Parts: sequence; C-alpha cells; structure tokens
Amino acid sequence: MKRLAIIGAGPGGYPAAFHAADAGFEVTLIDDAAAPGGVCLRRGCIPSKALLHAARLIRETAEADAIGLSFAPPRVEVDRLRAWKSGVVEKLTGGLAALGAQRRVRYLRGRAALGDAHTLRVKTDAGEESVAFDHAILAAGSRPATLPGVSLASPRLMDSTGALALEDVPARLLVIGGGYIGLELGSVYAALGARVDVVEMLPALLPGADRDLVKPLADRLAKQFAAIRLETRVAGIEEAGDALRVTFADAAGGVRREDYDRALVAIGRRPNSESLGLENTRIRPDRKGFIPVDAQRRTAEPHIYAIGDLAGEPMLAHKATHEARVAVEAIQGRKAVFAPRAIPAVVFTDPEIAWAGLTETQAEKEGRAVRIARFPWAASGRALTLARAEGHAKWLCDPETGVLLGAGLVGPGAGDLIAEAALAIEMGATAQDLALTIHPHPTLSETLMEAAEVALGHCVHQPRKA
Repeated sequence: MKRLAIIGAGPGGYPAAFHAADAGFEVTLIDDAAAPGGVCLRRGCIPSKALLHAARLIRETAEADAIGLSFAPPRVEVDRLRAWKSGVVEKLTGGLAALGAQRRVRYLRGRAALGDAHTLRVKTDAGEESVAFDHAILAAGSRPATLPGVSLASPRLMDSTGALALEDVPARLLVIGGGYIGLELGSVYAALGARVDVVEMLPALLPGADRDLVKPLADRLAKQFAAIRLETRVAGIEEAGDALRVTFADAAGGVRREDYDRALVAIGRRPNSESLGLENTRIRPDRKGFIPVDAQRRTAEPHIYAIGDLAGEPMLAHKATHEARVAVEAIQGRKAVFAPRAIPAVVFTDPEIAWAGLTETQAEKEGRAVRIARFPWAASGRALTLARAEGHAKWLCDPETGVLLGAGLVGPGAGDLIAEAALAIEMGATAQDLALTIHPHPTLSETLMEAAEVALGHCVHQPRKA
C-alpha cells in the first residue's frame, strides 16, 4: 500500500487526502488545527461569506424603502453574529473530520517539515514524530502579507484573520488595500456601522479585474465608504493614545494624517513555503515563494507534489481542490494534467463581480483580437424585479469562429452564474451554442444567453442595428 503524506488540511490538502484514501492509499494528513478545513474554512472564504450575508441583509432592509417596504433600523448584536459565524465554521470542520475518519485518514495535528525527500518531521504537543512516505503533497497554503516599512505591533492593526474575528465594530476603520479581501471586509464593517476609508496605491480598485466590471461596484462603494483614496500609499502608522495615526502620501506628493480606531491590512497573501524544510530536498521556491511545479503538480522531487497557494497564482480555494485531484491521479499513474481553460474568480462584494477565461485586460495586453458582447441588466426583467439594474454580462469570443474565450459578470449572484460560463469555455462552446441553449425565464442566467445573442449580431431585447 502506497504511503501518502500531506502537509496542510485546507481546500487542497483534505480533498487530496480523501481522494487518495478512496483509491486505497495509506494517508497521513498533517495540520496544526484541530480538524481539517484550513484557512479558507476557518479564517477566509466561509467566515467572510457568512458576514457578507449579514451585511447584505442590513443593506437590503435599508434599500427596501424604495419599493414601498419600510423596516426599523437593524439592531446589530455583535456577540450573537460572531457566534453564528463561528457555528457555521464548526459545523463544516466537524463534518470534514467525520468524513476523514470514515475514510481511515490518519489526521496528525502538528507542524510538519521535510527532513529529507522521504521523511517528514512533525512537531506535536507530545513531541516530535517522524513520518515516512512514498509520495507527499505540499498544501500548506498562504498567509496575509504584511505592510512594507511598518513594524508596529498593535491589536488595533489587523490582518484579515483579525478582522474576521469580529471583536467589535470600530467607529473609524481604515482598509489598506483595494483588492477583493479589503473590499469584502470593508463592506461588512461599513454595513455594521463603521465609518470606513479605503486606501489603494494603484489608480483603481481591484487592479486585476476588467474596468467595466469594477465600475458598478466602485459607484456603489463610493456611497458605502466614507472615502476611497487611490494612488495613495501608507507612509507610516503609529499609536496615538486610543487611536492609530496614519500618514498618507499621494501621487502628487501630498501628505496628510488621519486617526483611526483600527486599520485592516489587506494587501495580498504570501505562500507558506519558508518553513517546509525544502532546503533538505532539491525543491527551491521562486523569488515570490511559490514552488515550481509541472502540469501534474510535481516538484523538483518527482514523488513530491505541490498544490494550492504554494503552486502559484491564482491563489483560490477551488483551484487548490482541482489540483488535489490531478496530483492524486498522477500519483496513481493516470494521465491527469492541470490545464484549465478557465478558472473562475469571484469578488463577493455587493454587487458581486465574477469572471472566467480570457479577460479584456489580458486580450489588450496580448494584442489579441476578440469580439466583445455585453448585455446590460437594465434590460433584464429579473434584474428590474430585484431593483438591481446596474449589472451586466459579457462574453469575449473569437472573431472568426465565435468560440467563447472569456466571460464577465457584475451584479447580484454573479458568483453563482459564472459556473455556466466556465463550463462553456472548457467545452469549447460557441456564442451560437449559448444562444441556442434555452434558459429559464425570468432569471439572471438569461443575460448570458442574451449576451451571446449580442455577439451574433441580433438580440431581441436590444435596439435593432441600422
């Protein structure tokens, strides 16, 4: 029986363990938490979405007045909200622990590092244990990046983990970083009653997303946040009594100072490759800390694999889960490779933004000719019944063949809708395939069909071209 050791029990590690156990491997899954789940389940994807759901309910009660429904302002009980969020996490981690036990996966709580290319050293509460393996999968994930030049150690200066702990709702919160983590958590705290400022050193929010998708969100956030400062960097942070005094430097050379009750550093994540004992093997991370892998996720040691955030961008949970399957199948000797045409990305703000496959930004950078077709949600009956007409759906198609190369959505539920687009791109579907696929009415999914019709040059819900 092949012995497989896996470092990290997040969305890459525990699926790999379960797949391998189902295939007959002797599996040891190692993590420093009490049960599987990883950062995503405990301090990322799941708790943030729980809090975003609460934030959305708060906003919906306020916005319902426009359609003739009036509600009293919500009373936010932070302790109960935190307990509910934690309960969701505990239910999921407990379920994963039970699934692992049913599969006879050995779960070892501790911190693991490679002693050599066939042995792990695991530090546990009981001491150090040696785990020999025939194959290993490194799935140690990532951690929040720290702010360069700022060494202040203060409970008022939070990373995403601290923000999700929801100890309280500060009167004034600074979010440092205009990426998806900062905007999602900033949205939560703004809904809960904090005055939120966002600072981003680049010229726009969500730098990796297409501008047409970001604009409806930016317009909405401009009303939710007290201030959004672009092309501005944090030059310094110091404690000033019961506050943090933050120094800002903008692109024009201006300097200003503001006091905040708390600040959230959300400037990205770094792979956890430093403490894995890679120096005891032939594996060497690149300058960003990622571990080079081939299409089957093999490292420089062919029997050791790396998946998830360790294996490079995009650092997304569902990418890690897919890589887990590929790695296990490769260990089995099957012809599996990680070669997706589209990895969906979702920003769970309000409105949500989602995209898959080729983006306009990438196409412009590569000088690639594409046909772009958009369908505005202002022409969607379902969007109007939701009082949310600011969104749109778009396709990027090959101008000669009509093959769908990429898709983008902005609006409520975009994260759920993008899966259809990802499937279409993976299957090599054309705009005509989508246009001929009957979609239920009235739904937001129809807007993908309508955008495909726009790509074909005729859409009944758009003005006729002259």
